Amino acid sequence: MEDERETLVMSSDRSSKSNYWIINTLESTTFSWIFIGQSNPWKSALSWLIFFIFTIAVPILSHIVYQCSACDDNHRRPFDLIVQLSLSLCSTLSFINLSSFARKYGLRRFLFLDKLTDVSVRVRDGYSDQLHRSMKLLCTFIIPCFLADSFYKIWWFSSGGNQIPYVTSNIHISHTIACSLLLCSWLYRTSLFFLVCVLFKLTCSLQILRLQDFAKVFEKQADVGSILREHLAIRRTLRIISHRFRAFILSTLILVTVSQFASLLVTTETGSLVNISTAGELALCSLTLVSGLFICLRSAAKITHKVQSVTSLGAKWHSCATIDSFDDVGPTEETPVANVSDRANFHFNAHMDSDIDEGEEDELDDTKMVPIYRDTISYQKRQALATYFENSKSGITVFGFMLDRTSLRMIFAFEMSLTLWLLKKTINFS
Repeated sequence: MEDERETLVMSSDRSSKSNYWIINTLESTTFSWIFIGQSNPWKSALSWLIFFIFTIAVPILSHIVYQCSACDDNHRRPFDLIVQLSLSLCSTLSFINLSSFARKYGLRRFLFLDKLTDVSVRVRDGYSDQLHRSMKLLCTFIIPCFLADSFYKIWWFSSGGNQIPYVTSNIHISHTIACSLLLCSWLYRTSLFFLVCVLFKLTCSLQILRLQDFAKVFEKQADVGSILREHLAIRRTLRIISHRFRAFILSTLILVTVSQFASLLVTTETGSLVNISTAGELALCSLTLVSGLFICLRSAAKITHKVQSVTSLGAKWHSCATIDSFDDVGPTEETPVANVSDRANFHFNAHMDSDIDEGEEDELDDTKMVPIYRDTISYQKRQALATYFENSKSGITVFGFMLDRTSLRMIFAFEMSLTLWLLKKTINFS
């Protein structure tokens, strides 16, 4: 572990932009015992104790003590059970996965930081930027949700007065302690859930950077064997990512779906009291869970699309080389063995560039011709590589189910069908 850390620091120092201090912060004593402290039994026990307090004990006591069935309409909590169960189940799933990751791999190995010495400086710099963006994304989701819940709970305790139960002789101290514990519980559970989602996005971002760097080999003289080895290494990494996160993604999809349909069922029930004061926390909980699921599914679909774009890139490269090899061949001439010429693709690219609107194209799925180097790669080798690309269906999978754009459409259609069916059963129009 120390050697990996020293290697990463050395490579980070050579980089002009380094955000790996974020990893050092997460591994420091300040944070490790909160989320993923598994380095020794004491940290592990303390981490599980904090998890039990904020994920199980506080929500259960909150639901029992502050049910507030005798309160006025604005201070009742008819949907509190769904909120507490949804957040606690998702945070439990996240904590178990984080603990397993930390115990088996460690944070640096889990994020593939030990593999950065084998990639280009461009990929290391891009991964450093992605690490910083991921932490900003984490704060972007956590802080607004926490502020919104803080505003709601402060209002609920301050305006409730004596009708809200209190456990000490001083009602203000009792409400302050209870409000603080509930806010800490909310922050802890949402942070756990979003942290796993953002870590998944971060690991996918590294593979996207590797794929973009891999696409450059088609623009220079390269050997088919080296291209194949690099692509196989990327496929292996994607299988590792899929294996690590498949249970989390599937469980999150099921939990979020059940939570949303339970929320829809109770809010559309006849006689249900729905307003901003009673259902505001339910809406905030739903927004939190759906946002986390969206991060995971979007990241999986994006990396899968990038990997599948390599197929068209390899086919285009093979086509350009094959067409160019016959440009200067006469009726009786044989196919030249060594002829490096890119005149045709130069004119073609110049024509295409004039027709393209402003904006960048996908590096893995553009419409530009590629340089040709026939002197090192024969037709048979190119054909074999193109056939391999065509038949290698790579990407993020969940127990064999490919998470691409088509699968996302299927999930959306399934969720929408269930929603419409449930609305049909619960809403009656007279």
